[in-house]
Amino acid sequence: MINAAVVALSIVGQEMSAATAAHRPAPAANRPVPAPHSDVRMRNNAKPEHQSDSATQGGGTPPASPGQEPVRTSRGCCFCCLAVKSSNGGSDKSRDNKLSTMPEKDEPPTLEELKLWGESFEKLMKCSGGRKLFRDFLRSEYSEENMLFYLACEDLKKEENPELIEEKARLIYEDYISILSPKEVSLDSRVREVINRNMVEPTPHTFDEAQLQIWTLMHRDSYPRFLNSQMYKKLVQQLS
Repeated sequence: MINAAVVALSIVGQEMSAATAAHRPAPAANRPVPAPHSDVRMRNNAKPEHQSDSATQGGGTPPASPGQEPVRTSRGCCFCCLAVKSSNGGSDKSRDNKLSTMPEKDEPPTLEELKLWGESFEKLMKCSGGRKLFRDFLRSEYSEENMLFYLACEDLKKEENPELIEEKARLIYEDYISILSPKEVSLDSRVREVINRNMVEPTPHTFDEAQLQIWTLMHRDSYPRFLNSQMYKKLVQQLS
């Protein structure tokens, strides 16, 4: 009896061990093991559908909205920056005829005249021979436009015809005031503003302040160098 019971218990134990083994999961070596953190890398490398390539690159500029127009910039220019165009397109010779200057003496100066020119700038400018000699000196210093502008203003002051006043004023502005002219004279901004206002309705005195400024420049700067120049000293020595 005892032996039979032992055998029965042994059979029941074997059946329970078999049932337990059937429900046990497979060994770890047989299960597929996912790569560590692979899902993390996939999430980091994934690009949102609404993000463009240009936006992912550093410094990219987002495109404009469909209804937005591109911004355009423009640069304005004041009147003094523009060259006044000649209405008749005449030659330089015709322009010089319209801007006639004061007559200049062609014959050589006398010793008395040279001495007077050395006494004051006013005496030099009042004499046609003095103006011619001084103009030659200014040409050697590449500043002849100062004398030409001064003489053109003197001629404008004598004009009485309104149509010629307007035309001569326009030519003076184009030749000596415009920054696009190769003969532009040196004027400060205040005087240029005055000229621009005066050019709305030109008169014989449109350039009075500019003429005074150029007169002062020649008097203080060019005239002392003229008296010390070889041109003037040589003439004095020849006539002495």
